[in-house]
Amino acid sequence: MYSIISFFTGAGFLDFGFERAGFRVDMVNEYEREFLEGYRHSRNMMKSPRPRYGHHLGSAEDMAGDGPFSARLKAVVEDVRSSGRKIGFVGGPPCPDFSIGGKQAGFEGDNGRLTEVYFDVICQTKPDFFIFENVEGLWKTKRHRAFYDQMKERAVESGYVLHDRLINAIEYGVGQSRPRIFLVGFLGGDPAEVFPWEQNMTHSKSVLDAAWPETLPFAENSRLEFPEASGLPIELTAEYWFRRNDVDRHPNGDMAFTPKSEKFKTVAEGYTDGKSFKRLHRWRPSPTACYGNNEVHLHPYRARRLSVAETLALQSMPPEYELPSDMALSKCFKTVGNGVPYLAAYGLARSVKSVLDARTAAASEAADQVAA
Repeated sequence: MYSIISFFTGAGFLDFGFERAGFRVDMVNEYEREFLEGYRHSRNMMKSPRPRYGHHLGSAEDMAGDGPFSARLKAVVEDVRSSGRKIGFVGGPPCPDFSIGGKQAGFEGDNGRLTEVYFDVICQTKPDFFIFENVEGLWKTKRHRAFYDQMKERAVESGYVLHDRLINAIEYGVGQSRPRIFLVGFLGGDPAEVFPWEQNMTHSKSVLDAAWPETLPFAENSRLEFPEASGLPIELTAEYWFRRNDVDRHPNGDMAFTPKSEKFKTVAEGYTDGKSFKRLHRWRPSPTACYGNNEVHLHPYRARRLSVAETLALQSMPPEYELPSDMALSKCFKTVGNGVPYLAAYGLARSVKSVLDARTAAASEAADQVAA
């Protein structure tokens, strides 16, 4: 088993994927109290073990440079290593400043600078591996890409072998088109090492170009059967995930904004081209879980926005995962929308584990040969 320390944890989707893949969550860092309370609640409900070194409520900046918790972080890393475990950092710093649809503040923005802070923490503490996740704007926008490349150069200078890829969550079987950068770093090793990105992918992103059902007029509580003859993968559709998670009976199933506009009854099912009032199609993948300023999609066949349970389902979370019933809706949708879809986190974690296992086996074999 390997250990992780989680940064920018939110509701813990990335952590949960790694935990289900066999990693142990040893410490958690989150800035927003409501998110950390949601994290604790969800793990209690799933009977997940408490992080051995606890929860840190505060900014990641506390652990950078001479911050008040930097010495403690280093002590935790050394303590884990003394037990014979390898330890990694996982995190996706807040991304609005790099988002293609955002204000483009970049690394100078209040959120954007936290990416540099994360790399500060990595390079000064030097975990055995790390995961960095962020929006495609950091990859595709010229000036943001220059900053991203600078962060990668710093990691290489600190001794890391890097692998990165712009992936789409749908490649891991998530019913959602969600492109994101994943950067994986391993301390030391062969720069020619190949990372098995596709080992745990289940679909090609080309599935997004398939002949999905067309937009149709909204009809409240209507019934529409899946087009079986189409050969389309039903497991990538919104309705599949709603049914899989039994969202109406989920503890968060009643948590939704109260509809106040007649427009909820006029937007066509599958219409997602506007800036607001976008409605999902039940038999298509969702274009992200939330969008814009954490706005929530309209339900395919109900005159309201999606519930918390439905957005959790679109993030491929297991049905036993839940957020506190008294958590503010705006906070729920923000933390759900920011999270890494569970199946993507799980698939990535399994690939990371395979590399770590191979490295451990090679080191053990080399030690045996020396001993002989």
